[in-house]
Amino acid sequence: MSSSDRSPVVDLTRTYEVRTYGCQMNVHDSERLSGLLEDAGYVRAPDGSDGDADVVVFNTCAVRENADNRLYGNLGRLAPMKTKRPGMQIAVGGCLAQKDRDTIVKKAPWVDVVFGTHNIGKLPVLLERARVQEEAQVEIAESLEAFPSTLPTRRESAYAAWVSISVGCNNTCTFCIVPALRGKEKDRRTGDILAEIEALVGEGVSEITLLGQNVNAYGSDIGDREAFSKLLRACGKIEGLERVRFTSPHPRDFTDDVIAAMAETPNVMPQLHMPMQSGSDTVLKAMRRSYRQERYLGIIDKVRAAIPHAAITTDIIVGFPGETEEDFDQTLHAVREARFAQAFTFQYSKRPGTPAATMEGQIPKEVVQARYERLVALQEEISWDENKKQVGRTLDLMVAEGEGRKDGATHRLSGRAADNRLVHFTKPDTEVRPGDVVTVEITYAAPHHLLAEGAVLDVRRTRAGDAWDKRNAAEAVKPAGVMLGLPKIGAPEPLPVATGSGCGCD
Repeated sequence: MSSSDRSPVVDLTRTYEVRTYGCQMNVHDSERLSGLLEDAGYVRAPDGSDGDADVVVFNTCAVRENADNRLYGNLGRLAPMKTKRPGMQIAVGGCLAQKDRDTIVKKAPWVDVVFGTHNIGKLPVLLERARVQEEAQVEIAESLEAFPSTLPTRRESAYAAWVSISVGCNNTCTFCIVPALRGKEKDRRTGDILAEIEALVGEGVSEITLLGQNVNAYGSDIGDREAFSKLLRACGKIEGLERVRFTSPHPRDFTDDVIAAMAETPNVMPQLHMPMQSGSDTVLKAMRRSYRQERYLGIIDKVRAAIPHAAITTDIIVGFPGETEEDFDQTLHAVREARFAQAFTFQYSKRPGTPAATMEGQIPKEVVQARYERLVALQEEISWDENKKQVGRTLDLMVAEGEGRKDGATHRLSGRAADNRLVHFTKPDTEVRPGDVVTVEITYAAPHHLLAEGAVLDVRRTRAGDAWDKRNAAEAVKPAGVMLGLPKIGAPEPLPVATGSGCGCD
C-alpha cells in the first residue's frame, strides 16, 4: 500500500454524520463507512446535528424513481451551511453515486467526494485528497476492490449484527437496476464468514442476520448448490449464537436442503422473508422471475410442513407494466393462499436504465393506487388473523432497542419473538436490557404487533445485554453519536406507502 492510500490521521475534534437511504446492504455499508471514519480519527456528531458536522456522508439508493430528487434536495439544504463553515466536507456514495458519477458534482459542485459501491474503503483517503487539492474527487470502481467485511465497522447494535455473505446479483429482473450497480455476485469464503460470526459472538452479539442480494444463491462461485444450507448448519454449531436469520432469498434457489437446515438447526429462526413480487405467471415472466405461482406456493407449503410456526413475509410490486385486472386477481389469490404474516407492498415506478421502464402497458397512477389499496386491505386482514393465532402462546423475546415508539408513554418494553414478530410487553420490576431475553404470554393481537399485558414470566440476563451495558458505558464518555436512521435488526415497518420495490431484486 502506498503512502497516498493510507487512511489519513485527522484532528480528533472533527465530526462526521452518515445519512443512509435504501436497503439492508446500504445500512451495513454505512456501518463500514462509520468504522472507516472512526478508524481515521473522526468522531460521530452529536445526535440531532442535522448536517452540522465536519463531514456529512450520503449513502444513497438508486431504486426509487425520485431518489435523485431527494439527494439533490438534501444537498441543496447543506450548501449554505458549507459556505458558512470552512473546512466542512460532503461525500456522496452508494448506488446513486455509482450510477450518476460526474452528474452529482455538476449539479452540486459543493460536493467534495463521490465514490461508488465497490470502493467504500477509499472514503477517508478521498476526503483528505479533496481537502489538500481543494477540488472534488470522483472515484468509481467498476468492480469490487475488497470485500467490505475486511473494513473497520462501527456497528449500530451491541446485541445483533448483519453479516454479509455475498455482494452483487446474477439475476436480470426487468424492474431492478441493482445488478448493474453492485455487479455480479461474489461470495465470501465460508471460513471468513464463520470467523466474523465467532468474533461477533465473542463481543457479546447473540443474533446475526446473514445478508446477501440473493442470499441463498451463496455458493454459485464454486458451484456448490448446498453451500447455503451447509453455512446455516455451521452457524448452528457456534456456541453462544442464539439466533440466526437471513435475507433475502430468491425462490429460484430455494432448495429442499435449505428447508431441512432451517428445521433442523435450533438457532435458525422460524422466519422466512421471500419476495414474491407478483402472483401472476404472466407478470412474473415479464419481470424475468424464474419461477411461477405454483412453484412459489409449493415452497411455502414445504416450509410450513417442516416448520409449522414459521412466519413468512414477502415483497409485492403492484402495477407492473402490462398487469391486467386478471393478473392482479392472481396476486390476490396467491396472497390468500400464502397467508403471509406481513407483506411489504410497493407501487411500481420506473427506474431509468431498466427494461421495465420502456415497456408498453405502463399502468395509470390511479389504477395502481386502487389496486395497491385493495391489496393492503386484504393483507391487513390476513396479518391480523395470523397474529390472533398467537394469543395465549408463551414466547421468548429478545429485548429490542428503539422498536416501540410508545414504550415510554405506555411503560412497556419491546422485543422480537423467534419468528421476528414485534411484541410490546409490560415493563418488569427486574432490570432488563436490550439483548436480554424475557418470557411472556401474548394477550392481544394487532395487525402489526402483539401485546403481552400481564407480568413477565421470566427474565434471562445475557452476554448480549452485558455487551449493551458495556457499549453504553463507553459511549457515555464520548460525544453522542448520530444514528444511521434506517432499519434495525428485524423486519422493517410493515406496508409502507411508497413507490417502487425494495432494493432487493430478490
